[in-house]
Amino acid sequence: MIKKKDYYIFEWLGVITAIFYSVFVALNLGLEVIGFFLLLVSAISIGVWAYLNRHRGILLLQFFYSCAAIIGLFRWWS
Repeated sequence: MIKKKDYYIFEWLGVITAIFYSVFVALNLGLEVIGFFLLLVSAISIGVWAYLNRHRGILLLQFFYSCAAIIGLFRWWS
């Protein structure tokens, strides 16, 4: 069982992957598919953190970020 003091792992994993996602997409180096995967990891991580901490607004936002990541991955490969 994860203790409340360990929740920060999800928060910071989400933050770091979101930073890399933003940089990869902004640099336009052809790393968009990796960027969308990082966005998905970020949204799931921050979503878990939000759920565990009962931040419902952030959890809803992460749901839509996850959807955007899945759409981006799907459109990239199709």
